[in-house]
Amino acid sequence: MIHEIANTIVSYIGDMGYLGIFLLMFLESTFFPFPSEIIMIPAGYLAYKGEMNIYIVILVGILGSLGGALLNYYLAQSLGRKLILKYGKYFFIKEETLDKLDTFFTKHGEISTFTGRLIPGIRQLISLPAGLARMNLTTFSLYTSLGAGIWVVVLVAVGYLVGSNEALISEYLKSATLIALVSVLLIIIFYVVRHKRRKEILDD
Repeated sequence: MIHEIANTIVSYIGDMGYLGIFLLMFLESTFFPFPSEIIMIPAGYLAYKGEMNIYIVILVGILGSLGGALLNYYLAQSLGRKLILKYGKYFFIKEETLDKLDTFFTKHGEISTFTGRLIPGIRQLISLPAGLARMNLTTFSLYTSLGAGIWVVVLVAVGYLVGSNEALISEYLKSATLIALVSVLLIIIFYVVRHKRRKEILDD
């Protein structure tokens, strides 16, 4: 059953081509509960079989992720603030909360966006607070692409190296997710320590 589903997905992505990868990754980066694993791993497998170019697969996957993230960013920027200011009082959210969010993303937007793209369940949502805080668009796009790029490369590599072996895909994916989470933790610790030292130096 699982093998048939995997073959169907591989065939579907093969039929859609690079545009299909872009559109599916675009959706995955928005509000749709569409896991990137079922897009990029089969695409990596097709690259292994020589039916797709691995570099174009990775590039299109990153561009799709960035496109979906930008949609969330613009929605939050244009509509989110108005809605929160209008209805936020019913949920104990005040304008001061948004001001604090602005300040936080001004100082820590880069690291938050980059690491957020590596955390399952958060990577689709990190664009929303960035949009609400009106984070610099160029900076947002850069760090979103970097974070999304790492995850896309990992998924494509799993598909390329493992193929359609479901058991190995599950094992490799769990290991990759764990490594990503540990890496995020180490990056955050390094960032916090470095930021603290810089502040101490400036205070002196």
